[in-house]
Amino acid sequence: MSFATGLLMFFAACKTDSRTAEEIAAPPAPQALAFYGDTIATDSAKSVDETLSALEQSDSLFTKVTGYVTSVCQAKGCWMVLSQNPGDSTGIFVKFKDYGFFVPLDFAGSRVVIAGKAYREVTSVEELRHYAEDEGKPQEEIDQITEPAEEMKFMANGVALLESPSGGL
Repeated sequence: MSFATGLLMFFAACKTDSRTAEEIAAPPAPQALAFYGDTIATDSAKSVDETLSALEQSDSLFTKVTGYVTSVCQAKGCWMVLSQNPGDSTGIFVKFKDYGFFVPLDFAGSRVVIAGKAYREVTSVEELRHYAEDEGKPQEEIDQITEPAEEMKFMANGVALLESPSGGL
């Protein structure tokens, strides 16, 4: 290699990076393994805890949320619960816009990003019992549901699967 070629390679390698410090420091957006409903971007998603805190200040908001699926409708995958941690059983009750898509029945344990509208709503005893049946809970547990409950809910336009419990799809 000639001196001129070496000098040219040195200067080419030393060119300045045009990205801002925030862009350089920001982690890359996680890559989705699969999408359900709309294909959504996975960057800038809030945690479940951040979303629940924001809903204490507002009745609703449009956002992206990341977390773990901890429960799924076992009848057809038409709803799920998104929680902060995989072992948590509380979180955000998620339905799918216009009943237009479903998630797999074995989706529990998956890490996902959802996009859509988060909101607070009072759920009737009848509806709570219906969801408990869909989840396959025992009848004695279903019978103990006697009061409506205010819940944090989410109407998702799309779900991006980031990680499945089995490591595959």
